[in-house]
Formats: sequence, structure tokens, C-alpha cells
Amino acid sequence: MCVCDFDMRFTFVLAGWPGSVHDMRVFNDARSRFGDMFPKPPPNKFYLVDSGYPNRPDYLAPYKGLTYHFQEYRDGTMPRGKKEHYNFTHSSLRNVIERCFGVLKNKWRILFHLPSYPQ
Repeated sequence: MCVCDFDMRFTFVLAGWPGSVHDMRVFNDARSRFGDMFPKPPPNKFYLVDSGYPNRPDYLAPYKGLTYHFQEYRDGTMPRGKKEHYNFTHSSLRNVIERCFGVLKNKWRILFHLPSYPQ
């Protein structure tokens, strides 16, 4: 699990969970284990989270069951209605996180070809 800011900096990273674990389990573990060290959004701000997380105070997830990914909008019709417009904006903003990982992988090319090891 990673937390990034809009300046494309990783502000929190929790590694060590297998990829098959649900996002909320990792999130709850991070909040309970790291307590005060776990980053919280500034007052009147929110963290954008993906659809693996529910909407809750300080965290905004997209509407489920509607078009979400930025690429889907670019290849199709523009958003219609408040919920699709919200998902479009949410996806556009979350694109920063994808760019953070792209920059990291370009700097450290070995990350493109990480081998899998049994736990």
C-alpha cells in the first residue's frame, strides 16, 4: 500500500502483504500498526482511494458500477450525470499515483522485471 501526494512523492509505503489480500485488510493493518505515523489528510482535505476501499471520513472512493478509469472515458463518451462526472474527475486525479509508479520504475528499471519468490 502506498500513499502519494500531488507532488508525486511517496509519503507512506507498507510492503510485505501478498497481492491477493483485500485492500481494506492492508489499510486497517496500516492504521492499527502505525497509528499516529499513518498519514492523515490535512483539515478539510481528503485522500482519493480506489474502488477497493469504501467511502469514509477523510477518504473518497469512486462510485461503484459506473465507468471509472480515465482511459474508458477517453475512448468512449464523456461522463453523463453527477456520479459519472465525479468518477471522471476522481480518475483524473488518481492518475498522479500511476505516474508516481511509472517514474519510480523508470528510475529503477529492475522493478519492471521483479521475480516472484515464495513467502
